[in-house]
Amino acid sequence: MTSTGPTSEAATQWMAVGNCNNHPPAVFFPSDGVGVEAAKKICETCPVAGPCLEYALDQRIDHGVWGGTSERQRRRILRARRKGEAVVTA
Repeated sequence: MTSTGPTSEAATQWMAVGNCNNHPPAVFFPSDGVGVEAAKKICETCPVAGPCLEYALDQRIDHGVWGGTSERQRRRILRARRKGEAVVTA
């Protein structure tokens, strides 16, 4: 049986080309604001930041920096989407 859900291999192929592949995973799971900003800086030039962010939102990932956003920013995005509002992530 092959998976066709949101976490199937086809749905996550973008991960192979992310800037995060050049850094230890711990960089994207910081314990302080300085670490969050450092991780977000890496994401700024990532060619797959958009799909990464959408993956984190779809999967409701609570921890770490995904698609250049912090946990708090992703919560705001989800809340705004539920309300039909425009979202500013900066």
